[in-house]
Amino acid sequence: MTPTPDRVPAATRYLQRHDGRIAYELRGSGPLVVLVPGMADLRSSYRFLAPALVEAGYTVASTDLRGHGDSDTTFGAYGDPETASDVAALIAELGGPAVIVGNSLAAGAGVIVAADHPDRVSGLVLIGPFVRNPPTAAPLRVMFRVMTATPWVAAVWGAYLPSLYAGRKPDDFDDYRAAVLTAMRRPGHRRAFSRTAREADHARAEARLGEVDVPVLVVMGENDPDFADPPAEARWIADTLHGDVAMVAEAGHYPQSQQPQVTTEAVLTFLGRHGRG
Repeated sequence: MTPTPDRVPAATRYLQRHDGRIAYELRGSGPLVVLVPGMADLRSSYRFLAPALVEAGYTVASTDLRGHGDSDTTFGAYGDPETASDVAALIAELGGPAVIVGNSLAAGAGVIVAADHPDRVSGLVLIGPFVRNPPTAAPLRVMFRVMTATPWVAAVWGAYLPSLYAGRKPDDFDDYRAAVLTAMRRPGHRRAFSRTAREADHARAEARLGEVDVPVLVVMGENDPDFADPPAEARWIADTLHGDVAMVAEAGHYPQSQQPQVTTEAVLTFLGRHGRG
């Protein structure tokens, strides 16, 4: 049966960091799973996966990135290591260890947490993962910086977002896209997203890959436009981390919402093997 999205929002909680608060919500009981969205996304990116995990007997914490969603925009730095620091602190607050499910930039952050705090991480699910910087020509890097400038970044992202959902779009895509843009237009959020886009550097995650010693599942959409060869990238990450791969047909960068049944089954199978310890 296809998972249904979570329509009843849980109370928003806050993790206090030294320069701002990280918003998250907590549901369920059992072993801890922490769901972390990617850049420009919201914790409701996991609206299909989270309720299925709760029903399966897990405590599920869904978090917003710093400067995104309901989190504060007062932070002095953004990117993979900063996200990793927030996730590690949240796991400590909730009394981990936890399986970290990270999409895009958050996958690199998950790698850093597993390397820095092996006692807090019992497994990694890396979805559409950036754990190294893709080869990008200098003109494209310049164009990206122009596109993500604060004054127009929300309009640019709104136009660009449908392309990241290559393959099947979720039935509620229009509503979700509107929610992402509404959040981004709140005071301070466009600047925070712009800084995240410009400061994100996955080299720090790549440098720590050899230190990760937990079970790993790589989930990759077959049509993910962020990678020149999605199956090859997924296989390289899994081989490097001695993990497994789940390729998802008719999905781009967000298989957790584009193909929720396939993705949820893969995650639950992984958790059944590794997430109860």
